Amino acid sequence: MSDFPHDHDEFEDNDTTHEHEVHGIEFLVEDVEFELGDAESLTSWIEQVAKVHEYEIVQLTYIFCSDEYLHKVNMEYLDHDTYTDVITFDNADTSDIIEGDIFISVERVRDNAEKLGVPFRDELHRVMIHGVLHLLGYADKDLLSQTAMRKKEDYCLSLRTF
Repeated sequence: MSDFPHDHDEFEDNDTTHEHEVHGIEFLVEDVEFELGDAESLTSWIEQVAKVHEYEIVQLTYIFCSDEYLHKVNMEYLDHDTYTDVITFDNADTSDIIEGDIFISVERVRDNAEKLGVPFRDELHRVMIHGVLHLLGYADKDLLSQTAMRKKEDYCLSLRTF
C-alpha cells in the first residue's frame, strides 16, 4: 500500500461530485456517470466491519471512476501499466485506525459482475469491502492470501442488512 495525497486535483478531469459524507466516510465520483445510492446503509456496514476488527474510521474516501482514470492512478503512483477494479492507498499513521483512499473503476466492476454472473451491486460491495480489508491489513499477493481474502469478503458481505 502506498501513500496517496488526499488532494485529488491532479486527476480531476471533470467536476467532483460529493454524493454523501458521514462519519468520516466520503463518496466521490470522478470521470464517470455513476450514482451510488444506499450511502447511509453502506456507511453503517463499513463502520460495522471496522468495529468488528477493532479499528476506528478516521477518514475513508471512496473515489468511483472510469477505467482510464484508475489506469492513470495505477501508472502514476504504483508504476503498474494494468487495468484493475480497485486500488487502495493507506494513509494511516497507526495500526488501529482507517485513513485512506479507495479508487474503484465502475466500468471494471460492471464488466466483472457480468463475467461472474453476479449482480452489479454485489460485486461493487465486494470490491468496496476488499479495499477496506486492505486497510485492515489483509493482503492478496499469493493464492493462499487471496483465498483468505475471499473468505473475509464473504463474511463481511454477510454482515449487510440492506
